Amino acid sequence: MNFIPAKKLWWAVVCGCLTVQMLAVEVWVSPKGSDRDAGTREAPLATLPMALRKVRELRRVNAPEMSEGAKIILRGGIYALEEPVFIRPEDSGTEASPTSIVGAEGETPVLSGGVSVSGWSRIAKNDELAARLPEAARAHIWVTAVPQFNGRDFEFRQLWVNGHKAVRARTPNGSDMLRLTAWDKENREAGVPSSDLAGVANLDGVEMVLLQMWEIAVLRLKTLHAAGEGTRVTFHSPESRVQFEHPWPPPVINANGNSPFFFANAPEFLDSPGEWYLDRRAGKVYCWPREGEAMDTAQVVAPALETLVRIIGTAERPVRYVNFSGIEFAHTTWLRPSTHGQVPLQAGMFLIDAYRLNPKGTPDWRSLDNQGWVESPPAGIEVSFAQHLGFEQCRFTHMAASGVEFGAGVHDSRIVGGDFSEIGINGLQLGFFGTGALETHLPWAPQDERGIVTRARIANNRLTDTANEDWGGVAIAAGFVRETVIEHNHIEHTSYTGISVGWGWTRTPNAAQHNRIHANRIVRFATRLADTAGIYTLSAQPGTIISENVVEAPVMSPWVHDPNHWGYIYLDEGSSFITVRDNWTAAEKFIKNANGPGNDWRNNGPTVSQKIKDAAGIRPDYGNLKKSEGKR
Repeated sequence: MNFIPAKKLWWAVVCGCLTVQMLAVEVWVSPKGSDRDAGTREAPLATLPMALRKVRELRRVNAPEMSEGAKIILRGGIYALEEPVFIRPEDSGTEASPTSIVGAEGETPVLSGGVSVSGWSRIAKNDELAARLPEAARAHIWVTAVPQFNGRDFEFRQLWVNGHKAVRARTPNGSDMLRLTAWDKENREAGVPSSDLAGVANLDGVEMVLLQMWEIAVLRLKTLHAAGEGTRVTFHSPESRVQFEHPWPPPVINANGNSPFFFANAPEFLDSPGEWYLDRRAGKVYCWPREGEAMDTAQVVAPALETLVRIIGTAERPVRYVNFSGIEFAHTTWLRPSTHGQVPLQAGMFLIDAYRLNPKGTPDWRSLDNQGWVESPPAGIEVSFAQHLGFEQCRFTHMAASGVEFGAGVHDSRIVGGDFSEIGINGLQLGFFGTGALETHLPWAPQDERGIVTRARIANNRLTDTANEDWGGVAIAAGFVRETVIEHNHIEHTSYTGISVGWGWTRTPNAAQHNRIHANRIVRFATRLADTAGIYTLSAQPGTIISENVVEAPVMSPWVHDPNHWGYIYLDEGSSFITVRDNWTAAEKFIKNANGPGNDWRNNGPTVSQKIKDAAGIRPDYGNLKKSEGKR
């Protein structure tokens, strides 16, 4: 092998003897490098996968220079990924010889799943779509061909212009919404106002985004027909079946106001600055730029990958001692709503089947009125069966689904000092959520406990603008986890809940226990949905402690079904054996719904000491994140 790792020798005199300390092997990477080069600072590689291969080969042959570990140093710039970076058991380090992937000092490397969208020009009068655009918009619209990704045109649901998320063409505009006029389960039809679809020439790709109590649904329109003074619409499968059969959460039809919704993704809706539309069949994308945006010079990015990094081991051979520091992860997509719709149960976990029970009852829960099975959304970073893994002072942004997932079998791992912003569903997703075969109301207590997420530490992270695609997402969502510590995080501007711990809607003992939610600061939660809280729990969790957190008042949307249905702290169905103490909240507004035994509430509310209030949130030693609390 012609690769010679860069080594540094540190000479020191200790006790009159000359000693030699060998530092970690360094492998340098730069967007301007070449994978044929040596990987030194002077001749860097071009890609992270090749750097990992270099280090993997040194470990395979037990190279003596690896005794102090390996440091892969990424120079600043954009690393446009063609596939997820794959980190496997053979990439593992040891406690004495870890593998570290770090940003070069003072530089910002970005692992991006996006594709540049360029070549914009003003729309021609004879453009085949021009006639479908609103007349007032035609003079403002720019168009370009959809770029290729890995040899083919691709579809996307997000578009970033100069770092700002453009709005997928919708009606009504802004935060305004319409309301259902009817909901017909027998015929699987929804009633809507006639005027808003009257001018739509083709329903291909048109979606309804419907608010359903503590979640939303994304439903692809199939047909429409006049019905009395209104219009009835039907939806494509599979979401039509799931939407009309699942009992919870339902759309609201009552005298206080039917469920609100908006339509998206038709050229007829492209009627205001900041909106865009993808003509998938013609392979073109159209945009009305915001004031000050020049599309011919703008940096426009469309996401192409769902996942940027996959860290995958097995129960027998986990990935061990791999650390990331100073890296930005950006631009992921999520296409399931375009192909299957999206009907979630909670926290973005989407239903694959659900129906009402008649008669009620299961062996585990006699009064249960429904059953459901879910899958979980993808994440920009997906980890399973790993130990002693670390993400420190990394940034996660512009992601369509979730940010980071610690899935099955992740132990003794941490996410510390991270900056999460503009995340579509869950900022952080930890543990098992009963995905696939486990019915959602059952406890999960596996005989092989290696699959449980244990001793994760989530600390001193800032999470802002989460759950902006699926509004039911959570800034930090933890399912069946054990001995997990969530502390000193700052959470701001999330559509639903700040921190959610537990899963299963059951009082039966399960894998969740001895979790600690401590000294977090949560502000501006519940910006779009109700039936929520700053901190929320489900199911039995013996030994779990919620302590010394600060939860300020939510900012409730005028469209929620019940503006009073929220709490600062909310112990929901089956929550048992949980201690809630010394949490500062702006008022004593708590929810205890169908709880099990053993919960202990002590000293919570606005009279908690100023010292506790001041200590919550990001610690001062994370200076940049601490200073920017609340500034986004």
